[in-house]
Amino acid sequence: MKKETSPLQQPVEIINIGLESFAEDIKKMDIPVIQMDWRPPAGGNMRLLALLDGLEEEA
Repeated sequence: MKKETSPLQQPVEIINIGLESFAEDIKKMDIPVIQMDWRPPAGGNMRLLALLDGLEEEA
């Protein structure tokens, strides 16, 4: 019979989607972390985003 382990007893793996400083703090604790380079679509410009959405609907 396989003994079940709690998720808290298993190694932690983290993907950070946000400020790099969060990933740096996690690395300082010797926890593996992957930093995603993500930015909002259209740079967060709502007018440009609406134009891009319009193009997607036409395709």
